[in-house]
Amino acid sequence: MIKVGEHVTLDIIGTKKEYDDTFFENLVKKIADKAKVTVLNIAKYKFKPQGFTLVALLAESHISFHTYPEKGIISFDFYTCGKISPNIALDVIKNEIDHKRIIKKELSRDTISFYYDNTSTKGLSKNYLVKEVLEDFKSKVGQHIEILNLVEYGKSLFIDGDLQVAESDEHLYSGTFVNSAMKLNKNKERAAIIGGGDGGVARECIAKGFGFIDWYELDPEVVEVCKKHIGSIGKNATEKNSVKCVWGDAFKSIKKVEDDSYDKIFIDLNDDQFCINLAAKNMDSLVRILKPDGVITAQVGSQDKKPKQVNNWLKIFNKNFGNATLNRVYIPSFDSSWNFYSSINH
Repeated sequence: MIKVGEHVTLDIIGTKKEYDDTFFENLVKKIADKAKVTVLNIAKYKFKPQGFTLVALLAESHISFHTYPEKGIISFDFYTCGKISPNIALDVIKNEIDHKRIIKKELSRDTISFYYDNTSTKGLSKNYLVKEVLEDFKSKVGQHIEILNLVEYGKSLFIDGDLQVAESDEHLYSGTFVNSAMKLNKNKERAAIIGGGDGGVARECIAKGFGFIDWYELDPEVVEVCKKHIGSIGKNATEKNSVKCVWGDAFKSIKKVEDDSYDKIFIDLNDDQFCINLAAKNMDSLVRILKPDGVITAQVGSQDKKPKQVNNWLKIFNKNFGNATLNRVYIPSFDSSWNFYSSINH
């Protein structure tokens, strides 16, 4: 990270009077004196019938005031590359301007960017801290693919703005996914993976010693970009003799698969209602290609963030198999526990 300065904004709420230009000039000088910054020039303008704006050019950047008397609000911002934090202005303003409350926002001006977490719960905004953008493009399939190097979680795959996997804790996701199925029976002659473009589930199946793995993936560009930037996850799974990659719509492809082909089926699709509906629509095909006593496992999302979605998956598994086993693991980059449902084909 390269830091260049700090920026503070203050919205002063509930002001009762309109201060004159001399007041704001003196206030700038008091703040500059406390912050040990140099005022080079001051520009100001009085609006009619009311309102005032002032910008002070500093050797270290700027200070500004904008007043909205009709709303009882004065907005202030202070950006400095100086050694003293611009937060120091808060104490000066509190003492000088009558107010009901002050809303403060701070921003470090540096080379770290913010990426909004679209799974933030209502009323709570969260962001990932991004060191570097390694890839940002739309695939031929139509998915928006990004590889971001995150401050806390390392290189990570985002699809359509949603975090799919982070290299720091992917092992928790993929390990729990595959182990959830293996707990119900140890058979591992042949597995099918539907989705899972990062390669983590394929890697785990290889490590468990599956004889044959059919990997059905809609978007080969996801696999390639993960191989390029986060190859430690897939560990070149596509190049293993035991792995057969089938590109395109998985549910069209499995219609050609013989009955009772797989000991394990892993459904690693997006955790949204569209994919739930897609799996439900094709469940007869999945049951057909799963061996008697074979196990089907799906990642079903977060009970904390989307309980209705998790429950919808449960209904599908119970309806088609009459049984469902839940496994859960906390994944730091997801900021929640993640759930996996498994069923035995009786």
